[in-house]
Amino acid sequence: MNRVAYYRKKHGLTQANLAKNIGVSRQTINMIEKDKYNPSLLLCINIAKALHTDLNTLFWEAEKDEDKINQ
Repeated sequence: MNRVAYYRKKHGLTQANLAKNIGVSRQTINMIEKDKYNPSLLLCINIAKALHTDLNTLFWEAEKDEDKINQ
């Protein structure tokens, strides 16, 4: 699961606001947040920039990977 919705809400943005800021539809943001759409690298970078964070923070699940290693 990605953290797009968390950071979007943290910055007080609606899906429509974020979508407008990066030039996509609200439906695209919705599908990304629900893990039903695999965005391009460029779109991921644009989302990260708009949310003032980085790709790892938004899309990489370090905690779960660490849990798998420790099992």
